[in-house]
Order: sequence, then structure tokens, then C-alpha cells
Amino acid sequence: MLSPVDFIVSLFNLISPKQCVMCGCRLAASEDVICTSCNMDLPRTGFSARPYDNDMAKLFWGRIPVERAAALFYYRAHSDASRIVYSMKYFDHPEVGELMGRMAAEEFAVNGFFDGIDVVVPVPLARKRLRERGYNQSFEIARGVGEVTSLPVDRKAVKRKSFKGSQTRMNRWQRNDNVKDVFMLKRADGLAGKHILIVDDVVTTGATVISCAEELMKCGDVKFSVMSLGFTK
Repeated sequence: MLSPVDFIVSLFNLISPKQCVMCGCRLAASEDVICTSCNMDLPRTGFSARPYDNDMAKLFWGRIPVERAAALFYYRAHSDASRIVYSMKYFDHPEVGELMGRMAAEEFAVNGFFDGIDVVVPVPLARKRLRERGYNQSFEIARGVGEVTSLPVDRKAVKRKSFKGSQTRMNRWQRNDNVKDVFMLKRADGLAGKHILIVDDVVTTGATVISCAEELMKCGDVKFSVMSLGFTK
């Protein structure tokens, strides 16, 4: 017999069924965000099984004191998997970020990815961008990670001073310039000597994460791990 809560959820899904953000098919009651078929076809990176020397981790070598880095899937514009990112960034679905953050955290935890990490810091949005979107997708992902790992999420440690435009069509050097000096350390309390997990939605060149980490390094004696949903080859 269904509980009152389960009955309400089932009734809501019958009236307004949930859809897979990748293929658009109706989701089963046991599925969230993506269906089982799309989940199986998701182009996973496998980085969490080798978090020290994968292609994503190498972006940060010699630039920030990085421990581990992993993304859940390979991101390519206009691919089926890219619809996960589009839905949370452009189509007002913050819940996609949270649920995918939980899914990624559950998979990464199997390989001990979160061992020794003290706090989660999502890459912040500029105030104007946050006002336009209504939420920060990186924070939503971090929220999902925190629910699975019980790690605290600190979204006030660093802020983004400005938004210089989308980086979608920029090359590596343009991306570096676009995020140079756009972050500012806002609150360093309790972060000195900590292992900080920086969370972003998609990592391409690593420029945004590096710029954010450079501000956090002002806390003193910190080290980083990096996590994202997507990684662009």
C-alpha cells in the first residue's frame, strides 16, 4: 500500500509525467532526470577510477595544488548528453543539477573520490548572471554532492565580481583572459589548511576553476580536488 507521500507523487507523475532530459521519453517512477537507457549510453569518462592522472587532472598540474579531478561524462555541444547541461543552464531546471550531482557523487564515492575532502565550494556566478538565471547551477550540483557525502557546501567563500560574456566560442587563451581576476576571496574563515572540492558544471580548459582556486589559495595551505558533470575533450 502506498504511503500518502508516494500516492501524491504517483498521482502528480500521472498528471504531469517526468521526462528524460536526454531523449524526452517518460521516466519510470524509479528514474530521475535520465532514463535507464540513456544512463547506460551516457559517455562516462571513468575519471573517478583514476583521479590523479586523467586528462582533466592534467589541466591543473603545475598551476594549482590539485589532488584529484573527475567529470561524470564527456561533454560535446548538441550531443544527447549536452541536454543535461542545457536543461539546467538555459531551461530553468535547477533540480537537474542537484539530482545529477547526487548521481555523480554516488558513482565517485565508490572509488573513494571524496576521502579527505573537507568542504565543497561551487564556482560562483556574477550577481547579474545569478539574477537573470535565478540560481547557480554549480551550487545545485554541489548541493547534490553534499547530500550524498554529508560534506559542507560553502558558497560564500569566494564571489565572482563580473561576467565578461559566454566562453562557448572562445579558444584556450581567450578563456584564460576572460576569467582573469574575476573572482574575489570573500570569506576565508576556517578554510586555511583545508582540502577544498571545487565544483563546476563543465570543465573545458580549466581556466575558470584555476582562477577561482587562485583566490582560495589566499586562505593559506589549501589543496584542491575538482569535480564537474561534463568534460570537453
